Amino acid sequence: MRTLTGLQPSGKLHLGNYFASIKQMLKAQESEDMFMFIANYHAMTSVSDAKTLRQNTLDAAAAFLALGIDPEKCTFWVQSDVKEVLELYWILSQYTPMGLLERAHSYKDKIAKGISANHGLFSYPVLMAADILLYNTDVVPVGKDQIQHVEIARDIAMKFNNEHGEILHLPEFRVDENVATVPGTDGSKMSKSYGNTIDIFADAKTLKKQISSIVTDATPLEAPKKWQDCNVFNIAKLFLNQDEQDALKARYERGGEGHGHFKMYLNEVIWEYFKTARERYEHYSKNQGEVEEILAEGAKKARSHAQIIIEKVRKASGVY
Repeated sequence: MRTLTGLQPSGKLHLGNYFASIKQMLKAQESEDMFMFIANYHAMTSVSDAKTLRQNTLDAAAAFLALGIDPEKCTFWVQSDVKEVLELYWILSQYTPMGLLERAHSYKDKIAKGISANHGLFSYPVLMAADILLYNTDVVPVGKDQIQHVEIARDIAMKFNNEHGEILHLPEFRVDENVATVPGTDGSKMSKSYGNTIDIFADAKTLKKQISSIVTDATPLEAPKKWQDCNVFNIAKLFLNQDEQDALKARYERGGEGHGHFKMYLNEVIWEYFKTARERYEHYSKNQGEVEEILAEGAKKARSHAQIIIEKVRKASGVY
């Protein structure tokens, strides 16, 4: 079974990236045909500075490798190193109804949040469809907010196949119901676009500042507190087994501790959890040539698969 996923290098990786996607990748690479790419074309909808985009791409690659992505177990590359994806994107655009894109929740949500509307943002789902369909993908691990994009990819593929035969494989989405949506510091979905993230590789000072900014209620120190609706608890539980969660719930319910205490606890948990990854990240950050070699080799592997599909699509659609 081929599993594909990609993450944008539009900034530093955060807990939402890790629990909603990267953790699934690490599991999938052990038993599945894992394809994983850095979506730098997609990142152009939010990053316009050339130097920043390039550095973010290399930083993201270093971060994925540090967190455990193994190029010996999966195909790992940068989206722009396989140009066939843009050709498929354009061809698929001819089979994409405007209404399908106008109904995309992600586009409407980002516009509502004040992100500038442009064609790249609007046609984002078509490029995502090309990412998925170019590699005969079986499964796409996503957060709940991305399910619609996989469904759009299926719709476009079915429209293409209805005209040309069974050329494009129809993908399925996979959602981990327990951690599909990771809360940010403000309680809404954690996202760089919303400025509510907790970064995985933040230094100690920055991590403390981000955790301190988590929105909590004004329950008095001595009073019991409701862990069910607490942003600190809902982030902390992602790191904890059931016994540890139960122990933290008990601390909330007996009172005598303020939200500041729970934020300190969360800080300690996150810092320890990513200790080894931080050490690896420092190594790859200082050895970018090594990272580039890994990405180049991954691109060769990805392209060998992409060329098979794009040739079939060209022939079917009449592209010379």
